[in-house]
Amino acid sequence: MTTLQSDMAPTASPPRASSTAGWIGALERTARIDADPDRIFPLVLDAVAAERAGAPALIGTDETLTHGDLAARRHRYARWALARGLAKGDTVALMMRNRPDYLAIWLGLTRVGVRVALLNTNLRERGLAHCIEAAAPRILIAATDLAEAVEGAWPHLASPPELCWQGEGAEASLAAQAARFGGEPLAPEEAPAVSLRDPALLIYTSGTTGLPKAARVSHHRIMMWTHWFAGLADPGPDDRMYDCLPLYHSVGGVVAPGSVLLGGGSVVIREKFSASRFWSDVTESGATLFQYIGELCRYLTLAPPDPQERAHRLRLCTGNGLRPEVWERFQERFAIPRILEFYAATEGTLSLYNVEGKVGAVGRVPSFMARRSPALIVKHDVATGLPLRDADGRCVTAAFGEAGELLGRLSDKAEYTFEGYTSASESDRKVLRDVLKPGDAWMRTGDLMRRDAQGYFYFVDRIGDTFRWKGENVATTEVAEALARTEGVAEACVYGVAVPGADGRAGMAALTVGPGFDLARLHAELAERLPAYARPLFVRLTEELGHTETFKQKKAALAEEGFDPARTADPLYLDRDGAYRRIDRDLYEAISSECLRL
Repeated sequence: MTTLQSDMAPTASPPRASSTAGWIGALERTARIDADPDRIFPLVLDAVAAERAGAPALIGTDETLTHGDLAARRHRYARWALARGLAKGDTVALMMRNRPDYLAIWLGLTRVGVRVALLNTNLRERGLAHCIEAAAPRILIAATDLAEAVEGAWPHLASPPELCWQGEGAEASLAAQAARFGGEPLAPEEAPAVSLRDPALLIYTSGTTGLPKAARVSHHRIMMWTHWFAGLADPGPDDRMYDCLPLYHSVGGVVAPGSVLLGGGSVVIREKFSASRFWSDVTESGATLFQYIGELCRYLTLAPPDPQERAHRLRLCTGNGLRPEVWERFQERFAIPRILEFYAATEGTLSLYNVEGKVGAVGRVPSFMARRSPALIVKHDVATGLPLRDADGRCVTAAFGEAGELLGRLSDKAEYTFEGYTSASESDRKVLRDVLKPGDAWMRTGDLMRRDAQGYFYFVDRIGDTFRWKGENVATTEVAEALARTEGVAEACVYGVAVPGADGRAGMAALTVGPGFDLARLHAELAERLPAYARPLFVRLTEELGHTETFKQKKAALAEEGFDPARTADPLYLDRDGAYRRIDRDLYEAISSECLRL
Protein backbone atom coordinates (compact mmCIF):
# COMPACT_ATOMS: atom_id res chain seq x y z
CA MET A 1 0.00 0.00 0.00
CA THR A 2 1.19 3.50 -0.80
CA THR A 3 0.04 7.01 0.02
CA LEU A 4 -1.01 9.56 -2.55
CA GLN A 5 1.82 11.86 -3.58
CA SER A 6 1.68 14.91 -5.79
CA ASP A 7 4.17 13.38 -8.22
CA MET A 8 1.75 10.53 -8.95
CA ALA A 9 -0.26 12.62 -11.42
CA PRO A 10 -0.11 11.05 -14.88
CA THR A 11 1.47 12.74 -17.83
CA ALA A 12 -0.65 14.32 -20.53
CA SER A 13 -2.76 11.82 -22.46
CA PRO A 14 -2.43 11.71 -26.25
CA PRO A 15 -5.39 12.74 -28.39
CA ARG A 16 -7.95 9.99 -28.92
CA ALA A 17 -9.28 8.68 -32.20
CA SER A 18 -12.67 9.37 -33.81
CA SER A 19 -16.08 8.14 -32.70
CA THR A 20 -15.97 5.40 -35.34
CA ALA A 21 -12.81 4.10 -33.75
CA GLY A 22 -14.70 3.92 -30.45
CA TRP A 23 -17.35 1.63 -31.89
CA ILE A 24 -14.70 -0.54 -33.51
CA GLY A 25 -12.67 -0.65 -30.31
CA ALA A 26 -15.69 -1.79 -28.30
CA LEU A 27 -16.50 -4.51 -30.81
CA GLU A 28 -12.91 -5.75 -30.92
CA ARG A 29 -12.53 -5.90 -27.13
CA THR A 30 -15.77 -7.77 -26.55
CA ALA A 31 -15.46 -10.14 -29.52
CA ARG A 32 -12.81 -12.23 -27.74
CA ILE A 33 -14.61 -12.69 -24.42
CA ASP A 34 -16.60 -15.84 -25.20
CA ALA A 35 -13.54 -17.58 -26.65
CA ASP A 36 -12.17 -18.20 -23.14
CA PRO A 37 -15.07 -18.97 -20.77
CA ASP A 38 -12.77 -19.38 -17.74
CA ARG A 39 -11.19 -15.92 -18.08
CA ILE A 40 -13.13 -13.87 -15.53
CA PHE A 41 -12.44 -10.25 -14.63
CA PRO A 42 -10.31 -10.87 -11.50
CA LEU A 43 -7.98 -12.97 -13.64
CA VAL A 44 -7.78 -10.19 -16.22
CA LEU A 45 -6.68 -7.82 -13.46
CA ASP A 46 -4.06 -10.35 -12.31
CA ALA A 47 -2.45 -10.01 -15.73
CA VAL A 48 -2.57 -6.21 -15.46
CA ALA A 49 -0.96 -6.36 -12.00
CA ALA A 50 1.86 -8.54 -13.32
CA GLU A 51 2.78 -5.80 -15.80
CA ARG A 52 2.07 -2.69 -13.69
CA ALA A 53 2.53 -3.82 -10.09
CA GLY A 54 3.97 -0.52 -8.87
CA ALA A 55 1.56 1.82 -10.69
CA PRO A 56 -1.37 3.38 -8.77
CA ALA A 57 -4.69 1.60 -9.21
CA LEU A 58 -7.15 2.87 -6.57
CA ILE A 59 -6.63 6.29 -4.99
CA GLY A 60 -8.75 6.96 -1.93
CA THR A 61 -8.68 9.72 0.65
CA ASP A 62 -6.99 7.51 3.26
CA GLU A 63 -5.02 5.05 1.18
CA THR A 64 -3.83 4.31 -2.32
CA LEU A 65 -3.44 0.80 -3.68
CA THR A 66 -1.09 0.07 -6.53
CA HIS A 67 -2.09 -2.63 -8.99
CA GLY A 68 0.18 -4.96 -7.05
CA ASP A 69 -1.38 -3.95 -3.72
CA LEU A 70 -4.87 -4.47 -5.10
CA ALA A 71 -3.97 -7.90 -6.44
CA ALA A 72 -2.43 -9.02 -3.14
CA ARG A 73 -5.39 -7.79 -1.12
CA ARG A 74 -8.03 -9.44 -3.26
CA HIS A 75 -6.04 -12.71 -3.18
CA ARG A 76 -6.04 -12.58 0.63
CA TYR A 77 -9.77 -11.96 0.68
CA ALA A 78 -10.27 -14.89 -1.69
CA ARG A 79 -8.30 -17.18 0.63
CA TRP A 80 -10.21 -15.84 3.63
CA ALA A 81 -13.47 -16.81 1.95
CA LEU A 82 -12.24 -20.33 1.27
CA ALA A 83 -10.98 -20.68 4.84
CA ARG A 84 -14.37 -19.58 6.19
CA GLY A 85 -15.97 -22.41 4.27
CA LEU A 86 -17.69 -20.25 1.71
CA ALA A 87 -18.44 -22.35 -1.34
CA LYS A 88 -19.05 -21.53 -4.96
CA GLY A 89 -22.56 -20.14 -5.26
CA ASP A 90 -22.76 -18.84 -1.69
CA THR A 91 -23.69 -15.18 -1.20
CA VAL A 92 -21.98 -12.54 0.93
CA ALA A 93 -23.53 -9.09 1.35
CA LEU A 94 -21.28 -6.02 1.42
CA MET A 95 -22.23 -2.72 3.05
CA MET A 96 -19.45 -0.16 2.99
CA ARG A 97 -18.94 3.41 1.88
CA ASN A 98 -16.72 4.28 -1.09
CA ARG A 99 -13.08 3.29 -0.50
CA PRO A 100 -10.45 1.20 -2.33
CA ASP A 101 -11.05 -1.76 -0.03
CA TYR A 102 -14.61 -2.08 -1.37
CA LEU A 103 -13.43 -3.17 -4.79
CA ALA A 104 -10.75 -5.44 -3.35
CA ILE A 105 -13.38 -7.31 -1.33
CA TRP A 106 -15.82 -8.12 -4.10
CA LEU A 107 -13.08 -8.85 -6.62
CA GLY A 108 -11.48 -11.29 -4.19
CA LEU A 109 -14.68 -13.08 -3.23
CA THR A 110 -16.00 -13.41 -6.78
CA ARG A 111 -12.62 -14.86 -7.82
CA VAL A 112 -13.53 -18.03 -5.88
CA GLY A 113 -17.16 -18.22 -6.98
CA VAL A 114 -18.81 -16.34 -4.11
CA ARG A 115 -21.62 -14.02 -5.15
CA VAL A 116 -21.48 -10.56 -3.55
CA ALA A 117 -24.61 -8.47 -2.90
CA LEU A 118 -23.76 -4.75 -2.99
CA LEU A 119 -26.01 -3.02 -0.47
CA ASN A 120 -27.05 0.61 -0.73
CA THR A 121 -25.49 2.42 2.23
CA ASN A 122 -28.41 4.88 2.40
CA LEU A 123 -30.99 2.22 3.21
CA ARG A 124 -32.38 1.90 6.72
CA GLU A 125 -34.65 -0.33 8.77
CA ARG A 126 -37.14 -2.36 6.72
CA GLY A 127 -35.76 -1.17 3.37
CA LEU A 128 -32.30 -2.48 4.25
CA ALA A 129 -33.75 -5.66 5.74
CA HIS A 130 -35.69 -6.28 2.53
CA CYS A 131 -32.51 -6.07 0.46
CA ILE A 132 -30.59 -8.35 2.81
CA GLU A 133 -33.36 -10.94 2.72
CA ALA A 134 -33.55 -10.76 -1.07
CA ALA A 135 -29.90 -11.81 -1.24
CA ALA A 136 -30.08 -14.43 1.55
CA PRO A 137 -26.36 -14.05 2.37
CA ARG A 138 -24.40 -16.35 4.65
CA ILE A 139 -22.30 -13.41 5.84
CA LEU A 140 -22.79 -9.64 5.90
CA ILE A 141 -19.55 -7.67 5.69
CA ALA A 142 -20.30 -4.22 7.10
CA ALA A 143 -18.22 -1.17 7.85
CA THR A 144 -18.15 -0.17 11.50
CA ASP A 145 -19.25 3.37 10.63
CA LEU A 146 -22.53 1.87 9.39
CA ALA A 147 -23.20 -0.09 12.56
CA GLU A 148 -26.28 1.98 13.42
CA ALA A 149 -27.87 1.25 10.04
CA VAL A 150 -27.17 -2.47 10.38
CA GLU A 151 -28.57 -2.57 13.90
CA GLY A 152 -31.73 -0.81 12.72
CA ALA A 153 -32.37 -3.52 10.12
CA TRP A 154 -31.64 -6.48 12.40
CA PRO A 155 -35.04 -6.67 14.15
CA HIS A 156 -36.75 -6.91 10.76
CA LEU A 157 -34.76 -9.95 9.59
CA ALA A 158 -36.30 -13.39 9.98
CA SER A 159 -32.90 -15.12 9.63
CA PRO A 160 -30.04 -12.67 10.20
CA PRO A 161 -26.74 -13.59 8.50
CA GLU A 162 -23.42 -13.87 10.28
CA LEU A 163 -21.78 -10.46 10.76
CA CYS A 164 -18.20 -9.62 9.85
CA TRP A 165 -17.12 -6.06 10.61
CA GLN A 166 -14.55 -4.05 8.72
CA GLY A 167 -12.99 -0.79 9.91
CA GLU A 168 -11.84 1.01 13.01
CA GLY A 169 -12.91 -0.46 16.32
CA ALA A 170 -13.77 -3.89 14.96
CA GLU A 171 -12.60 -6.94 16.82
CA ALA A 172 -11.30 -9.63 14.47
CA SER A 173 -12.03 -7.40 11.46
CA LEU A 174 -12.07 -8.80 7.96
CA ALA A 175 -8.74 -7.09 7.27
CA ALA A 176 -7.14 -8.66 10.33
CA GLN A 177 -8.44 -12.10 9.45
CA ALA A 178 -7.35 -11.83 5.81
CA ALA A 179 -3.87 -10.61 6.74
CA ARG A 180 -2.99 -14.18 7.81
CA PHE A 181 -3.15 -15.37 4.21
CA GLY A 182 -0.73 -14.99 1.33
CA GLY A 183 -1.15 -12.33 -1.32
CA GLU A 184 0.26 -14.25 -4.27
CA PRO A 185 -2.05 -15.33 -7.13
CA LEU A 186 -4.19 -18.37 -6.37
CA ALA A 187 -3.03 -21.66 -7.80
CA PRO A 188 -5.59 -23.54 -9.93
CA GLU A 189 -5.97 -26.26 -7.28
CA GLU A 190 -6.74 -23.72 -4.53
CA ALA A 191 -10.07 -22.50 -5.84
CA PRO A 192 -13.12 -23.93 -7.58
CA ALA A 193 -13.39 -23.42 -11.31
CA VAL A 194 -15.35 -20.24 -12.05
CA SER A 195 -16.64 -19.44 -15.54
CA LEU A 196 -18.26 -16.51 -17.28
CA ARG A 197 -21.79 -17.85 -16.86
CA ASP A 198 -21.41 -18.15 -13.08
CA PRO A 199 -23.00 -15.51 -10.81
CA ALA A 200 -20.75 -12.72 -9.55
CA LEU A 201 -22.81 -9.89 -8.06
CA LEU A 202 -26.24 -8.83 -6.93
CA ILE A 203 -26.85 -5.16 -7.66
CA TYR A 204 -30.07 -3.56 -6.52
CA THR A 205 -32.39 -1.63 -8.77
CA SER A 206 -35.85 -0.16 -8.24
CA GLY A 207 -37.04 -1.26 -11.65
CA THR A 208 -40.45 0.05 -12.66
CA THR A 209 -42.46 -1.01 -9.60
CA GLY A 210 -42.08 -1.94 -5.95
CA LEU A 211 -39.19 -2.21 -3.55
CA PRO A 212 -35.56 -2.57 -4.72
CA LYS A 213 -34.92 -5.79 -6.60
CA ALA A 214 -31.67 -7.73 -6.55
CA ALA A 215 -30.48 -8.04 -10.16
CA ARG A 216 -28.24 -10.97 -10.97
CA VAL A 217 -24.93 -10.05 -12.58
CA SER A 218 -22.77 -12.82 -14.02
CA HIS A 219 -19.04 -12.75 -14.65
CA HIS A 220 -19.90 -12.49 -18.33
CA ARG A 221 -21.78 -9.23 -17.80
CA ILE A 222 -18.88 -7.77 -15.84
CA MET A 223 -16.52 -8.65 -18.67
CA MET A 224 -18.87 -7.19 -21.28
CA TRP A 225 -19.48 -3.98 -19.31
CA THR A 226 -15.83 -3.27 -18.63
CA HIS A 227 -14.47 -4.27 -22.03
CA TRP A 228 -17.18 -2.52 -24.04
CA PHE A 229 -16.73 0.70 -22.14
CA ALA A 230 -12.95 0.41 -22.37
CA GLY A 231 -13.31 0.18 -26.13
CA LEU A 232 -15.40 3.35 -26.28
CA ALA A 233 -13.38 5.47 -23.83
CA ASP A 234 -9.98 3.95 -24.70
CA PRO A 235 -8.43 4.38 -21.23
CA GLY A 236 -4.69 3.81 -21.03
CA PRO A 237 -2.04 3.56 -18.30
CA ASP A 238 -1.83 7.35 -18.02
CA ASP A 239 -5.56 7.82 -17.53
CA ARG A 240 -7.14 8.51 -14.17
CA MET A 241 -10.91 8.21 -13.56
CA TYR A 242 -12.55 10.51 -11.00
CA ASP A 243 -15.31 8.40 -9.44
CA CYS A 244 -17.58 9.89 -6.77
CA LEU A 245 -20.60 7.74 -7.64
CA PRO A 246 -21.71 4.98 -5.26
CA LEU A 247 -19.64 1.83 -5.59
CA TYR A 248 -22.78 -0.23 -4.94
CA HIS A 249 -24.14 0.81 -8.34
CA SER A 250 -23.16 -0.88 -11.59
CA VAL A 251 -21.71 2.24 -13.22
CA GLY A 252 -19.86 3.70 -10.24
CA GLY A 253 -18.70 0.38 -8.87
CA VAL A 254 -18.07 -1.82 -11.91
CA VAL A 255 -18.13 -0.03 -15.27
CA ALA A 256 -16.18 3.13 -14.39
CA PRO A 257 -13.39 1.63 -12.28
CA GLY A 258 -13.25 -1.68 -14.11
CA SER A 259 -12.74 -0.23 -17.59
CA VAL A 260 -9.88 1.98 -16.39
CA LEU A 261 -8.17 -0.72 -14.33
CA LEU A 262 -8.39 -2.91 -17.40
CA GLY A 263 -6.21 -0.44 -19.28
CA GLY A 264 -3.66 -0.21 -16.46
CA GLY A 265 -4.86 3.22 -15.33
CA SER A 266 -6.06 4.41 -11.94
CA VAL A 267 -9.31 5.42 -10.24
CA VAL A 268 -9.70 8.32 -7.83
CA ILE A 269 -12.38 7.16 -5.38
CA ARG A 270 -14.32 9.69 -3.36
CA GLU A 271 -17.08 8.95 -0.87
CA LYS A 272 -19.43 11.53 -2.32
CA PHE A 273 -19.70 14.47 -4.69
CA SER A 274 -18.83 17.99 -3.52
CA ALA A 275 -19.50 20.90 -5.87
CA SER A 276 -17.31 23.24 -3.80
CA ARG A 277 -14.29 20.91 -3.82
CA PHE A 278 -14.80 19.24 -7.17
CA TRP A 279 -12.51 21.25 -9.44
CA SER A 280 -9.66 21.51 -6.97
CA ASP A 281 -9.85 17.77 -6.33
CA VAL A 282 -10.06 16.89 -10.02
CA THR A 283 -7.15 19.19 -10.84
CA GLU A 284 -4.91 18.12 -7.97
CA SER A 285 -5.57 14.42 -8.52
CA GLY A 286 -4.65 14.66 -12.19
CA ALA A 287 -7.93 13.09 -13.32
CA THR A 288 -8.37 12.71 -17.07
CA LEU A 289 -11.82 11.06 -16.96
CA PHE A 290 -14.96 11.87 -14.96
CA GLN A 291 -17.95 9.56 -14.45
CA TYR A 292 -21.09 11.66 -13.96
CA ILE A 293 -24.81 11.55 -13.53
CA GLY A 294 -26.56 14.55 -15.02
CA GLU A 295 -27.45 16.16 -11.70
CA LEU A 296 -23.77 16.48 -10.76
CA CYS A 297 -23.08 18.45 -13.91
CA ARG A 298 -26.08 20.69 -13.20
CA TYR A 299 -24.81 21.41 -9.68
CA LEU A 300 -21.44 22.42 -11.12
CA THR A 301 -22.99 24.81 -13.64
CA LEU A 302 -24.93 26.49 -10.81
CA ALA A 303 -21.89 26.83 -8.57
CA PRO A 304 -19.96 30.13 -8.37
CA PRO A 305 -16.80 30.45 -10.49
CA ASP A 306 -13.86 28.38 -9.32
CA PRO A 307 -10.29 29.44 -10.19
CA GLN A 308 -9.47 25.83 -11.08
CA GLU A 309 -12.56 25.00 -13.13
CA ARG A 310 -10.62 25.21 -16.40
CA ALA A 311 -7.23 24.11 -15.05
CA HIS A 312 -8.14 20.42 -15.15
CA ARG A 313 -6.79 17.74 -17.48
CA LEU A 314 -10.10 16.04 -18.22
CA ARG A 315 -10.32 14.69 -21.75
CA LEU A 316 -13.64 12.88 -21.37
CA CYS A 317 -16.72 13.09 -19.15
CA THR A 318 -19.07 10.14 -19.42
CA GLY A 319 -22.34 9.19 -17.80
CA ASN A 320 -26.10 9.44 -18.16
CA GLY A 321 -28.94 11.85 -17.52
CA LEU A 322 -27.28 14.99 -18.90
CA ARG A 323 -30.02 17.36 -20.02
CA PRO A 324 -29.44 19.30 -23.28
CA GLU A 325 -29.33 22.76 -21.67
CA VAL A 326 -26.97 21.56 -18.95
CA TRP A 327 -24.82 19.70 -21.47
CA GLU A 328 -23.96 22.81 -23.46
CA ARG A 329 -23.37 25.03 -20.41
CA PHE A 330 -21.25 22.36 -18.74
CA GLN A 331 -19.10 21.66 -21.78
CA GLU A 332 -18.55 25.31 -22.69
CA ARG A 333 -17.96 26.75 -19.23
CA PHE A 334 -15.53 24.06 -18.09
CA ALA A 335 -13.81 23.42 -21.44
CA ILE A 336 -14.67 19.72 -21.60
CA PRO A 337 -13.20 18.26 -24.80
CA ARG A 338 -15.66 15.37 -25.13
CA ILE A 339 -18.86 14.07 -23.50
CA LEU A 340 -19.93 10.44 -23.84
CA GLU A 341 -23.56 10.05 -22.78
CA PHE A 342 -24.98 6.55 -22.57
CA TYR A 343 -28.06 4.61 -21.52
CA ALA A 344 -28.05 1.26 -19.75
CA ALA A 345 -29.66 -0.64 -16.88
CA THR A 346 -28.05 -3.05 -14.46
CA GLU A 347 -30.39 -5.87 -15.36
CA GLY A 348 -30.80 -4.82 -18.97
CA THR A 349 -29.57 -6.47 -22.13
CA LEU A 350 -29.72 -3.27 -24.12
CA SER A 351 -27.40 -0.29 -23.95
CA LEU A 352 -27.13 2.86 -26.06
CA TYR A 353 -24.09 5.08 -26.47
CA ASN A 354 -23.92 8.61 -27.83
CA VAL A 355 -20.43 8.19 -29.24
CA GLU A 356 -20.93 11.04 -31.69
CA GLY A 357 -21.68 13.57 -28.95
CA LYS A 358 -25.08 14.71 -30.20
CA VAL A 359 -26.42 17.04 -27.52
CA GLY A 360 -29.47 15.65 -25.70
CA ALA A 361 -29.40 12.13 -27.13
CA VAL A 362 -28.77 9.11 -24.91
CA GLY A 363 -27.28 7.21 -27.84
CA ARG A 364 -28.06 5.29 -30.94
CA VAL A 365 -27.58 1.92 -32.54
CA PRO A 366 -25.39 2.34 -35.64
CA SER A 367 -26.67 0.62 -38.76
CA PHE A 368 -23.76 -1.80 -38.79
CA MET A 369 -24.73 -2.93 -35.26
CA ALA A 370 -28.49 -3.15 -35.70
CA ARG A 371 -28.50 -6.96 -35.85
CA ARG A 372 -26.12 -7.24 -32.89
CA SER A 373 -27.95 -4.89 -30.54
CA PRO A 374 -31.61 -4.63 -31.57
CA ALA A 375 -33.62 -1.91 -29.88
CA LEU A 376 -37.33 -1.37 -30.40
CA ILE A 377 -39.71 1.39 -29.30
CA VAL A 378 -43.35 0.34 -29.06
CA LYS A 379 -46.43 2.42 -28.38
CA HIS A 380 -47.39 2.71 -24.73
CA ASP A 381 -50.92 2.32 -23.36
CA VAL A 382 -51.24 4.91 -20.58
CA ALA A 383 -54.42 3.29 -19.24
CA THR A 384 -52.86 -0.13 -18.65
CA GLY A 385 -49.22 0.87 -18.21
CA LEU A 386 -48.33 -1.78 -20.81
CA PRO A 387 -47.29 -1.70 -24.47
CA LEU A 388 -50.21 -1.21 -26.83
CA ARG A 389 -51.30 -4.32 -28.77
CA ASP A 390 -53.00 -4.46 -32.16
CA ALA A 391 -55.90 -6.68 -33.20
CA ASP A 392 -53.51 -9.60 -33.72
CA GLY A 393 -52.06 -9.21 -30.25
CA ARG A 394 -48.75 -7.82 -31.42
CA CYS A 395 -47.08 -4.68 -30.12
CA VAL A 396 -47.26 -1.57 -32.28
CA THR A 397 -43.97 -0.01 -33.32
CA ALA A 398 -43.73 3.70 -32.55
CA ALA A 399 -43.09 6.11 -35.39
CA PHE A 400 -40.06 8.42 -35.55
CA GLY A 401 -40.46 11.14 -32.95
CA GLU A 402 -43.23 9.28 -31.12
CA ALA A 403 -42.71 8.32 -27.49
CA GLY A 404 -43.03 4.68 -26.52
CA GLU A 405 -41.44 2.07 -24.29
CA LEU A 406 -37.94 0.94 -25.19
CA LEU A 407 -37.54 -2.83 -25.48
CA GLY A 408 -34.45 -4.98 -25.96
CA ARG A 409 -34.72 -8.30 -27.77
CA LEU A 410 -33.64 -11.39 -25.83
CA SER A 411 -31.85 -14.47 -27.11
CA ASP A 412 -29.83 -17.45 -25.88
CA LYS A 413 -26.59 -15.60 -26.53
CA ALA A 414 -24.93 -14.70 -23.21
CA GLU A 415 -24.89 -10.94 -23.72
CA TYR A 416 -28.61 -10.88 -24.59
CA THR A 417 -29.78 -13.23 -21.85
CA PHE A 418 -31.91 -11.65 -19.16
CA GLU A 419 -30.29 -12.90 -15.95
CA GLY A 420 -33.22 -11.71 -13.90
CA TYR A 421 -33.74 -10.94 -10.24
CA THR A 422 -33.66 -13.12 -7.17
CA SER A 423 -37.47 -12.93 -7.32
CA ALA A 424 -38.86 -15.17 -10.08
CA SER A 425 -42.12 -13.24 -10.23
CA GLU A 426 -40.32 -9.92 -10.70
CA SER A 427 -38.17 -11.49 -13.41
CA ASP A 428 -41.24 -12.72 -15.28
CA ARG A 429 -42.81 -9.26 -15.18
CA LYS A 430 -39.79 -7.81 -16.95
CA VAL A 431 -40.09 -10.06 -20.02
CA LEU A 432 -42.55 -9.28 -22.81
CA ARG A 433 -43.47 -12.04 -25.24
CA ASP A 434 -45.08 -12.26 -28.68
CA VAL A 435 -44.05 -8.70 -29.41
CA LEU A 436 -43.50 -8.83 -33.17
CA LYS A 437 -44.11 -12.53 -33.82
CA PRO A 438 -45.22 -15.58 -31.87
CA GLY A 439 -42.62 -16.84 -29.43
CA ASP A 440 -40.25 -13.89 -29.44
CA ALA A 441 -39.12 -12.37 -26.15
CA TRP A 442 -38.12 -8.82 -25.30
CA MET A 443 -37.08 -7.12 -22.09
CA ARG A 444 -39.04 -4.15 -20.84
CA THR A 445 -36.86 -1.21 -19.84
CA GLY A 446 -39.65 0.72 -18.12
CA ASP A 447 -38.49 3.84 -19.93
CA LEU A 448 -40.30 5.95 -22.49
CA MET A 449 -38.06 6.94 -25.39
CA ARG A 450 -38.36 8.50 -28.80
CA ARG A 451 -36.11 8.09 -31.82
CA ASP A 452 -35.41 10.64 -34.53
CA ALA A 453 -34.88 10.02 -38.24
CA GLN A 454 -31.10 9.82 -37.76
CA GLY A 455 -31.50 6.96 -35.29
CA TYR A 456 -30.71 8.88 -32.09
CA PHE A 457 -32.65 7.92 -28.98
CA TYR A 458 -33.96 10.47 -26.47
CA PHE A 459 -35.18 9.74 -22.94
CA VAL A 460 -38.74 10.91 -22.25
CA ASP A 461 -39.83 9.55 -18.83
CA ARG A 462 -40.13 6.56 -16.51
CA ILE A 463 -43.17 4.31 -16.65
CA GLY A 464 -45.27 3.33 -13.68
CA ASP A 465 -44.88 4.10 -10.03
CA THR A 466 -41.17 4.72 -10.05
CA PHE A 467 -39.62 8.12 -10.63
CA ARG A 468 -36.01 9.24 -10.74
CA TRP A 469 -34.53 11.88 -8.41
CA LYS A 470 -30.90 12.74 -7.61
CA GLY A 471 -29.73 9.95 -9.89
CA GLU A 472 -31.72 7.31 -8.00
CA ASN A 473 -34.90 5.45 -8.85
CA VAL A 474 -37.52 5.92 -6.15
CA ALA A 475 -40.30 3.37 -5.66
CA THR A 476 -43.46 5.09 -4.47
CA THR A 477 -44.68 1.96 -2.68
CA GLU A 478 -41.67 2.01 -0.36
CA VAL A 479 -42.13 5.70 0.44
CA ALA A 480 -45.88 5.28 1.00
CA GLU A 481 -45.20 2.41 3.40
CA ALA A 482 -42.81 4.57 5.43
CA LEU A 483 -45.36 7.40 5.54
CA ALA A 484 -48.15 5.09 6.64
CA ARG A 485 -46.17 4.08 9.72
CA THR A 486 -46.26 7.63 11.05
CA GLU A 487 -48.88 8.38 13.69
CA GLY A 488 -51.88 10.25 12.32
CA VAL A 489 -51.34 9.40 8.63
CA ALA A 490 -54.55 7.85 7.32
CA GLU A 491 -53.53 7.44 3.68
CA ALA A 492 -50.54 8.40 1.58
CA CYS A 493 -50.29 8.91 -2.16
CA VAL A 494 -46.74 9.31 -3.47
CA TYR A 495 -45.78 10.57 -6.92
CA GLY A 496 -43.12 12.52 -8.75
CA VAL A 497 -43.42 16.16 -9.77
CA ALA A 498 -41.31 18.17 -12.18
CA VAL A 499 -39.15 20.90 -10.64
CA PRO A 500 -37.89 23.71 -12.91
CA GLY A 501 -34.19 23.33 -13.61
CA ALA A 502 -33.86 19.90 -12.00
CA ASP A 503 -33.39 16.50 -13.58
CA GLY A 504 -35.96 13.80 -13.00
CA ARG A 505 -38.92 14.28 -10.68
CA ALA A 506 -38.97 15.18 -7.02
CA GLY A 507 -41.00 13.14 -4.57
CA MET A 508 -44.31 14.54 -3.39
CA ALA A 509 -46.73 12.98 -0.94
CA ALA A 510 -50.42 13.82 -0.61
CA LEU A 511 -51.64 12.80 2.84
CA THR A 512 -54.96 12.46 4.56
CA VAL A 513 -54.33 12.80 8.27
CA GLY A 514 -56.14 12.45 11.57
CA PRO A 515 -55.55 12.89 15.30
CA GLY A 516 -51.97 12.68 16.45
CA PHE A 517 -50.43 13.83 13.19
CA ASP A 518 -47.44 16.16 13.52
CA LEU A 519 -45.33 17.48 10.63
CA ALA A 520 -42.17 17.68 12.70
CA ARG A 521 -42.53 14.05 13.76
CA LEU A 522 -43.15 13.05 10.15
CA HIS A 523 -39.96 14.77 9.04
CA ALA A 524 -37.91 13.17 11.80
CA GLU A 525 -39.23 9.66 11.21
CA LEU A 526 -38.74 9.81 7.45
CA ALA A 527 -35.12 10.82 8.03
CA GLU A 528 -34.69 7.57 9.96
CA ARG A 529 -36.57 5.32 7.56
CA LEU A 530 -35.63 6.52 4.09
CA PRO A 531 -32.51 7.64 2.23
CA ALA A 532 -32.42 11.36 1.47
CA TYR A 533 -33.30 11.00 -2.21
CA ALA A 534 -36.45 8.98 -1.38
CA ARG A 535 -37.91 11.35 1.20
CA PRO A 536 -40.78 13.49 -0.19
CA LEU A 537 -39.48 16.95 -1.00
CA PHE A 538 -43.07 18.22 -1.04
CA VAL A 539 -46.05 17.34 1.17
CA ARG A 540 -49.70 18.12 0.55
CA LEU A 541 -52.33 17.71 3.25
CA THR A 542 -55.77 17.00 1.85
CA GLU A 543 -59.15 15.96 3.22
CA GLU A 544 -59.71 13.26 0.62
CA LEU A 545 -57.66 11.42 -1.99
CA GLY A 546 -59.44 10.71 -5.24
CA HIS A 547 -59.80 7.09 -6.34
CA THR A 548 -60.83 5.32 -9.51
CA GLU A 549 -63.70 2.85 -9.63
CA THR A 550 -61.19 0.10 -8.99
CA PHE A 551 -59.93 1.93 -5.89
CA LYS A 552 -56.67 3.07 -7.41
CA GLN A 553 -55.36 6.46 -6.36
CA LYS A 554 -55.68 9.21 -8.95
CA LYS A 555 -52.04 10.21 -9.01
CA ALA A 556 -52.07 11.92 -12.40
CA ALA A 557 -54.30 14.78 -11.27
CA LEU A 558 -52.27 15.34 -8.11
CA ALA A 559 -49.00 15.33 -10.05
CA GLU A 560 -50.43 17.79 -12.57
CA GLU A 561 -51.36 20.26 -9.81
CA GLY A 562 -47.91 19.82 -8.29
CA PHE A 563 -46.87 22.17 -5.50
CA ASP A 564 -48.48 25.33 -6.88
CA PRO A 565 -50.57 27.00 -4.14
CA ALA A 566 -52.66 28.67 -6.84
CA ARG A 567 -53.89 25.25 -8.02
CA THR A 568 -55.23 24.03 -4.69
CA ALA A 569 -56.46 25.31 -1.35
CA ASP A 570 -54.74 22.38 0.37
CA PRO A 571 -51.72 23.36 2.49
CA LEU A 572 -48.42 22.58 0.73
CA TYR A 573 -45.01 22.14 2.31
CA LEU A 574 -41.38 22.02 1.21
CA ASP A 575 -38.60 20.11 2.97
CA ARG A 576 -36.25 22.99 3.68
CA ASP A 577 -33.63 23.62 6.38
CA GLY A 578 -34.46 20.47 8.31
CA ALA A 579 -38.24 20.84 8.44
CA TYR A 580 -41.37 20.96 6.31
CA ARG A 581 -42.15 24.63 5.68
CA ARG A 582 -45.38 26.08 4.26
CA ILE A 583 -45.25 27.04 0.59
CA ASP A 584 -46.64 30.49 -0.10
CA ARG A 585 -46.66 32.40 -3.38
CA ASP A 586 -43.19 33.90 -2.79
CA LEU A 587 -41.62 30.54 -2.03
CA TYR A 588 -43.33 28.96 -5.03
CA GLU A 589 -42.04 31.74 -7.31
CA ALA A 590 -38.51 31.23 -5.95
CA ILE A 591 -38.67 27.53 -6.85
CA SER A 592 -40.26 28.13 -10.26
CA SER A 593 -37.67 30.76 -11.23
CA GLU A 594 -34.84 28.46 -10.11
CA CYS A 595 -33.71 31.01 -7.54
CA LEU A 596 -34.01 28.37 -4.83
CA ARG A 597 -31.72 25.38 -5.25
CA LEU A 598 -33.28 22.04 -4.33
